[in-house]
Amino acid sequence: MTQTTTRVLEPSDLGAALAILESEPVANAFVTSRVQVAGLDPWRLGGEMWGWYADGRLRSLCYSGANLVPICAGPEAVRAFADRARRAGRRCSSIVGPAEPTTQLWRLLEPSWGPAREVRGNQPLMVTESPAPDVTPDPLVRRIRKDEMEVLMPACVAMFTEEVGISPLAGDGGLLYQARVAELITTGRSFARIDDGKVVFKAEIGAATPQACQIQGVWVAPEHRGKGLSETGMAAVLRYALADVAPVVSLYVNDYNTPARKAYQRVGFREVGAFMSVLF
Repeated sequence: MTQTTTRVLEPSDLGAALAILESEPVANAFVTSRVQVAGLDPWRLGGEMWGWYADGRLRSLCYSGANLVPICAGPEAVRAFADRARRAGRRCSSIVGPAEPTTQLWRLLEPSWGPAREVRGNQPLMVTESPAPDVTPDPLVRRIRKDEMEVLMPACVAMFTEEVGISPLAGDGGLLYQARVAELITTGRSFARIDDGKVVFKAEIGAATPQACQIQGVWVAPEHRGKGLSETGMAAVLRYALADVAPVVSLYVNDYNTPARKAYQRVGFREVGAFMSVLF
């Protein structure tokens, strides 16, 4: 019989963990980017990395921090991660990951962790390696400077509140969220078009590895929607991402957001899978 076990990974497990993460560079971009920078020390990583072993070999991972993220996890590994999560109690604000294992994980956790505030069961994962030739990038979309954070923050807060349903300023007064925005600006991964001192379009490269990166936080000011800014703005960010960050660019979007899905397709993205998010 196959012998299995689950444990918290240690810094010495980094090589084995990265081998699993890098086996699916697009789906795992968010967690991979964190591990490549912080390693597996929980204090630096911002959470624990759980490993599932079969016959002494590391086969699957689960990141347990602000998010609970199953990684390359089959049904047996998901059950093991659910058992560990149930015993530990819910400490995350969301469960997110590829739709199939995340669906199973939530099914096992819902009796003890539910109800969720919202379940987004089908979020198409989209990728591209080249921009569409017929969409001209907005020349006014550029990297945000460190001294422009106060201009950018209201747009970031509006995007987060609109997308997640709660303000990122709740709880700690927004300290963690402001630190994250500052980090993206400092690393050159925050982009916007600013007209007359106000952000009209913005997006970030929220995760970046040498193999793939992930765009997030796409937002157009309400009074400027319907003018095509999401397409030309995304084309501009995509140009930066492919030139400076990684050869593959990804994002995931809510399935009910038909205008956004069509806009991303026009810019050059195609659907290759699906994510799922459970929000608490």
